[in-house]
Amino acid sequence: MLTIENLTNEIDGKAILKGLSLSIKAGEIHAIMGPNGAGKSTLAYTLGGRPGYQVTGGRASFDGVNLFDLEPHERAAAGLFLGFQYPVEIPGVSNLQFLRESLNSQRKARGEEPLSGGEFIKLAKEKAGLLGLDMEMLKRPVNVGFSGGEKKRAEMVQMGILDPKLAILDETDSGLDIDALKIVGSGINAIMRKPDKAVLLITHYQRLLDYVKPDYVHVLAAGRIVKSGGPELALELEREGYAEVVAA
Repeated sequence: MLTIENLTNEIDGKAILKGLSLSIKAGEIHAIMGPNGAGKSTLAYTLGGRPGYQVTGGRASFDGVNLFDLEPHERAAAGLFLGFQYPVEIPGVSNLQFLRESLNSQRKARGEEPLSGGEFIKLAKEKAGLLGLDMEMLKRPVNVGFSGGEKKRAEMVQMGILDPKLAILDETDSGLDIDALKIVGSGINAIMRKPDKAVLLITHYQRLLDYVKPDYVHVLAAGRIVKSGGPELALELEREGYAEVVAA
């Protein structure tokens, strides 16, 4: 589904990713862990198409298409979802309005008919239920006045409604208490743990991986993946720390 080969990039002239390679197949969940400044969020933003993240070498293929030939909205319509560490607030725009416009814009780009108001509300109720989010919350402006946990749950509702092929989740566990972590983890599993979908989880800690068990864990350090393994690698990182594992 996603193949990254020797990817390099820079921000404001500074090299961040320095030859990163990774392959993710449909049905797989991959976790990327690493110290601060390793390039984890940079990888997510580069794949998502955030302005200012300049690709200087290598390639990334998504379902056989060069990802870097697509604009950010085209990547989204093709089935790529990017979850942010700090979801933004959009005053004056309700969650329901934002989500309906987003979904129908993507459907139009794929040549599909838009959902009617009734069809969309039914879908929104279903996905909100998976995350334990009251529909009244979705009537409020996007993330305005939401707690950290509510923002992350609302973002997972967005993921459920857009129904992507590949979800790149950048520190989704950030700011979550134990109960919210369980709910978000269950939501990720319900929405994305399917044979035709894949997930790239970016996290500092093992705790999210207790609820969303990865098939593969990778250590990212100094712009490259320096070690890969199974779920046991995350436990090793939690126990030994990054310095010990990277040096081994």
